[in-house]
Amino acid sequence: MAVYTDIPDDELALHLERYNIGELHAIKGIAEGVENSNFLITTDNGTYILTLYEKRVDPADLPFFLGLMKHLSSKGITCPEPIEMRSGESLAQLAGRPAAIVSFLDGISLRRPSSANCRQAGEVLAKMHVAARDFDIRRENALGLAGWRPLFENSRKGADGVLAGLTELVETEIGYLEANWPAKLPAGVIHADMFPDNVLFLKNQLSGVIDFYFACNDLLALDIAICLNAWCFEPDWSFNVTKAGALLAGYQSVRALTQEEYDALPLLCRGSALRFLLTRLYDWLNVPPNALVTPKDPSEYIAKLRFHQGVKSPGEYGLHQLPLESK
Repeated sequence: MAVYTDIPDDELALHLERYNIGELHAIKGIAEGVENSNFLITTDNGTYILTLYEKRVDPADLPFFLGLMKHLSSKGITCPEPIEMRSGESLAQLAGRPAAIVSFLDGISLRRPSSANCRQAGEVLAKMHVAARDFDIRRENALGLAGWRPLFENSRKGADGVLAGLTELVETEIGYLEANWPAKLPAGVIHADMFPDNVLFLKNQLSGVIDFYFACNDLLALDIAICLNAWCFEPDWSFNVTKAGALLAGYQSVRALTQEEYDALPLLCRGSALRFLLTRLYDWLNVPPNALVTPKDPSEYIAKLRFHQGVKSPGEYGLHQLPLESK
């Protein structure tokens, strides 16, 4: 989340007249993240999130994102639900951008999730994978394997200025992953960005998942790898195997991993680390001036990539073997 586009007061007032949510009481820009312009708005009827979709988001993908949230909500997953206008549509134009309003979820994101929190994250990730099995819209992963080399080309000139030797590191890793990437693992709809700041907790219990704007169809175990990178490293970038084992056990309690998925975890974690290294590198070098946003340092994911390059077996992630049975 971020703020790149300002909304004129008169345009916002006219926009809200399209909804049955009452008159505006307050609006506040949300600074976190790097993708879209987001605002917390309060009206007669409550609190909502207003999103303006910026240039990196393809408008053709918006029916997938909004439809997925509506679908998951109908399946009992607590996530933002798109608010329909009087016309019955969820998507409109505002300040020259596609725009939507979604429900607001109570809860806070945790800076230092515990092992118990990691287990809950694993459980809800698996529940989303199961709930989305019958979602009938597809979206390819624009930031999957095929997108990594083109993405790096947009940052190549500045890469070694961030870290000496980074160009060689990335080129070698992309080549290795292209040659070894698994192609036949179970696939479906994945969140693809389920970091702790996109998961809310109330009284230490998981209360909701937000920000589905990277969701797509890809390998289900890639989503697990993204979470291992996001949830299971400490602030000094050291890997916490206890948290990783808890996250995997939570996932496994809902949806059984196949042996092939389990065996592929080290490779998928490398791919996940490279994906976020590349997008953070791009944002670090290309953030628009005067945007109310702080780009994230790519150095974190350089360190994570190097860790995964040294992993010899999937048991190093804390789940030493697959249970004979899973729920």
